[in-house]
Amino acid sequence: MAFLWVKDRDVAQDVLQAVFEKAWLRKEDLQKMENPTGWMVRSLKNESLQHFRVSKKFDSIVDFDFESNEEESHDRSEEVKMVFRFLESLPEKQREIFQLREVEGLTYEEIGEYLEISLDQVKVNLHRARKTLKDYLMQQKNGK
Repeated sequence: MAFLWVKDRDVAQDVLQAVFEKAWLRKEDLQKMENPTGWMVRSLKNESLQHFRVSKKFDSIVDFDFESNEEESHDRSEEVKMVFRFLESLPEKQREIFQLREVEGLTYEEIGEYLEISLDQVKVNLHRARKTLKDYLMQQKNGK
């Protein structure tokens, strides 16, 4: 998830390391929390945003260029590229919910708590994202 936000593997590792350090310092508090996973994801997002504030870069996943690094471009499979293209097509809220559910494995309740939205909003946005994925995959299969 950090890589999807910052689009640089080294920076993503640094961001993740900073979150782990904060978690380690607050380990007693985390053990008492009802939803430590939500705290970790929220911290990861905040740390990513802090990176952008410091570096004065505010790119989004929509601007991600697959060909910018030729070595990594050759390493990526077509399926991974297809997933990134699909994610680019989603509205931000759907993309975020889809990533939290399908990539990070958070429950609907955890997503709702983290994004501060209702359970129904989580379900509706996830349903729309999955429907968009189904339509997108059908288009890819049919070569459109």
